[in-house]
Amino acid sequence: MAEFQRGATSTWRGDLKGGAGVVSTESGALSDTAITFVSRFENGGGSNPEELIGAAHAACYSMFLSAILSAAGHVPDAVATRAVVTLDAGGPKITRIHLVTEGQVPGIDQATFQKFADDAKAGCPVSKLLAPGLEDMTLEATLK
Repeated sequence: MAEFQRGATSTWRGDLKGGAGVVSTESGALSDTAITFVSRFENGGGSNPEELIGAAHAACYSMFLSAILSAAGHVPDAVATRAVVTLDAGGPKITRIHLVTEGQVPGIDQATFQKFADDAKAGCPVSKLLAPGLEDMTLEATLK
């Protein structure tokens, strides 16, 4: 079966409580609070579904990584993630996700950031919800 890729960059900034931060996409086509943004994805809305599917993964991963860092006492200034999602062209099944994340987190080193990023990848709730049975999720994590 043929595959094709969809991707988007999303940046998360703001308070983790209640998803109050702002998520925006690379093209600028979508920008909203995280809760509204993810709700739009779940309800199939949005003007650019190809960008939306990648951005939903990027936004949720950024939020999840930010929450893990904060819980460990390392409050991030910013976490930005690009998600490239590969889908089966014959249906909605997601076959691969490649995450490229960058963080600005005062007081930690690259190895510590990588550990937290790996933890986020292993438990990323959006991938479990939106891509059940996903077998291939890769990650590049860079501390800025």
